[in-house]
Amino acid sequence: MATAKHEKFLLDSERVAFDLKHRATISFNMSKYYAAVDKGRLRYNSFQLARKRAANLKRQALSGLDSYLLQFEKIFTKNGGIVLWAKDTEEAISYVSDILKKNNAKIVVKSKSMTTEEIHFNEALEKQGIESIETDLGEYIVQLAGERPYHIVTPAMHKSKEDVAILFNEKFGMPIKSTPEEMTALARKNLRTKYLSAEVGITGANFIVADMGAFAVTENEGNALMSTSFPKIHIAIAGIEKVIPSIKNLSLMWPHLALNGTGQAISTYNTLFSGPKRTNDVDGPEQQYIILLDNGRTDLYAKSYQNQALSCIRCGACLNACPIYKNIGGYTYETTYQGPIGTVISPHYNGIKEHKHLTMACSLCGNCSEVCPVKVPLHNLILNMRSIMVENNYAPIAERVAMKSYASILRKCSRMDMVGGGVKNSFMKLFASSLWGKYRSLPTFSAQSFRKQWKRK
Repeated sequence: MATAKHEKFLLDSERVAFDLKHRATISFNMSKYYAAVDKGRLRYNSFQLARKRAANLKRQALSGLDSYLLQFEKIFTKNGGIVLWAKDTEEAISYVSDILKKNNAKIVVKSKSMTTEEIHFNEALEKQGIESIETDLGEYIVQLAGERPYHIVTPAMHKSKEDVAILFNEKFGMPIKSTPEEMTALARKNLRTKYLSAEVGITGANFIVADMGAFAVTENEGNALMSTSFPKIHIAIAGIEKVIPSIKNLSLMWPHLALNGTGQAISTYNTLFSGPKRTNDVDGPEQQYIILLDNGRTDLYAKSYQNQALSCIRCGACLNACPIYKNIGGYTYETTYQGPIGTVISPHYNGIKEHKHLTMACSLCGNCSEVCPVKVPLHNLILNMRSIMVENNYAPIAERVAMKSYASILRKCSRMDMVGGGVKNSFMKLFASSLWGKYRSLPTFSAQSFRKQWKRK
């Protein structure tokens, strides 16, 4: 029997797939991405070699995950930073709450971080009466709209400039005909006052650099730098899988992330944080924390094949390549991480039984695996997840019985030929029409099988 989540997923998928305005907006925004990435790949002497090296690097980092994390902790702590290990969402939020209470913080400025979305950071702080303001323009827009990020890299991808103009008119009284430049200027003005009044700045981390005891933050707007320069306290929240062995690896990983995320040669701002402000530093936070989040990652790490998904660098390339994501959109998944990578990791982070339906939201075309910059075999991992569902009897009883019967019939041609085309067509209309969809015609079986026709002729 389908779960409530599954039923909602199917209904939302059908609604969004036939929303022509949504499809036009996504197609337009993604076309800009495709053009930029195609152009960007020409800068590489061998893009495939870069993928191979990046994949090997991330697999190496995962193979020594514990030692690299401890190396990072030792050096970062020596530099005056504080490392906190969080096993789950509750522990991560508890750490943040303690720091905010200790420093009597009332306003937090936050630079885009999918890890904070994963732990429902803003909602948790709101319950405590603390204002958490998104400072990335895309995140700022979806926060104003009362929404969550639609996409890993471009959180407001589903909105056109006209949609944003209507939103800014409702929230700030801006003219409907305002240009993107005018709306950006207003957002900048509003956020500047928040940077100056916030006690705490929050970021994620794109990479944790073991041999330097530092973490790297990549951005294009300068909002992360503002969020970490003005407030006296900086808290970074990062998944434990973000570690890389050496600072030398950034010469490959920074441009590789930029190309596959946005098509750029390199992102506008790439910053390394290695502890709080030193005596001779002009600016920077007086306290710097990093919360290393597990939240299901060690469980995934223990799975010898599935753990390749932890190599993901959150570039969003697989989402942009996925025909399912492009049709049903980011919100239909109802998970922090959408698309192919979300289909693989969300069941491990949030419960396999609750997210089993996501494994069927895939055509197994393999396009996600083709574009992944660190060569994660995403479509094979999704297929493997389907096997896990079957092995654990997560499929409905009726489906299991039907598949066993189907397999038994397919094993012998004589069994297939026992039933004529008329019976098969009637069976399909009765049981398969709802699965096939009301917008498509069911395939028609001929009166006789090909084998019988061949023998007769």
